[in-house]
Amino acid sequence: MSARVALAGALVVALAGCNDGGHKFDRNSQIGPNPVLPAPKQYLVPPIHVAEVVGWHGSEMPTAAPGLRVQAMARNLNHPRNMLALPNGDVLVVESQGPNLDPITRPKNPIVSWVQKRATGQSGAKPSGPTNQITLLRDANGDGVPELRTVLLAKLNSPFGVVFADNHLYVAATDAVLRYPFTLGQTRITAPPTRLTELPGGPIDHHWTKSLTLSPDGRLLYATVGSNSNITENGMEAEKNRAAVWEIDRASGRARVFAGGLRNPNSPNFYPGTNTLWVVANERDELGPNLVPDYLTSVRDGGFYGWPYSYYGQHIDPRVMPQRPDLVARAIPPDYALSSHVAALGLTFYTGTSLPARYRGGALIGEHGSWDRDELNGYKVVFVPFTNARPSGKTQDFLSGFLSPDGKQVRGRPVGVGIDRTGAVLVADDAGNVLWRVSAG
Repeated sequence: MSARVALAGALVVALAGCNDGGHKFDRNSQIGPNPVLPAPKQYLVPPIHVAEVVGWHGSEMPTAAPGLRVQAMARNLNHPRNMLALPNGDVLVVESQGPNLDPITRPKNPIVSWVQKRATGQSGAKPSGPTNQITLLRDANGDGVPELRTVLLAKLNSPFGVVFADNHLYVAATDAVLRYPFTLGQTRITAPPTRLTELPGGPIDHHWTKSLTLSPDGRLLYATVGSNSNITENGMEAEKNRAAVWEIDRASGRARVFAGGLRNPNSPNFYPGTNTLWVVANERDELGPNLVPDYLTSVRDGGFYGWPYSYYGQHIDPRVMPQRPDLVARAIPPDYALSSHVAALGLTFYTGTSLPARYRGGALIGEHGSWDRDELNGYKVVFVPFTNARPSGKTQDFLSGFLSPDGKQVRGRPVGVGIDRTGAVLVADDAGNVLWRVSAG
């Protein structure tokens, strides 16, 4: 064991189980349009609670909401992070791990890096076989049991987002949007890609996941690019065109920043029947276990959402120097808080008809789960009801049970969420290495 890992382990042991101020915070007070925001705190090393990743054993599986059933559509994947259901019923599963390019720039970075790897299961046993690929599942009769499983694309550079349009597959790797010729029914892509648009990648690539969606008229792609740090500790030059949503012309690859100030946005989606783009975003760390809430928000063209200078609108982060009062003055508060450090990474709107009617038009959000707070938070898929294309109530558990009952072990961690041709909901579990399928009971 290296001295660095030994130090990290010692500090985790020392910090695990400590509380923050000796009082219980109501996490529900941070769910909705007007979250409670306690006073910020600063730490040499933030509170840490790392649950051991043990995976799923035997007949174990998550717990679906009443009236729904869950099944494993595919097991023994290698860090499945996202998926795309194609019009012909085939499902593409994006298996991916990050490029691990971040340099160590602060004394506590080795600790944080070690903790993150342990929390995601990357420090333990890994499934056999490669990752950084796209696997195709063919389920011709729609029963959730694939008759075919094959690798469609291999040896990608930390892929995450994927879109199909006009006989082309668009893949957001960590450093570029790639375009491949692709016909529905095809089970292997051998043609080389066109590098449609370069995206910010290394040598630092702190938030490496690049999500992707298609505009309602099909002309544009929207890609999310996370920040290169927590609060610019790698310098502002490293943040150029990051912490943003990009708009990309699908024909030419020409790109521009559509909206900024979003620390780590993911899973862009247009609300059905509208031209309103929504994302989920991970907010900053190390201001306390109950700051800052991650969120779901609509995104305006030219909008600025605060990072790094302020959070949740115009609440100034005292650690960021120099400040930019001009930008803080126009920072847009998010639409809907999800509670602090849930690590929301997946978002889709339910457009199917096979689940109960209460789900139609609402948002399904994959909460990957916290590591930087004493009491674990997230580790589930939640449902946010919508009325008139706006959030209209508290979150509801849609798929839970990813934590053991005592909260000390992690069976899985949900990331991407999607909908298959039958209206069933698909959930990528990158720690359990499973693609889950939730259908009507």
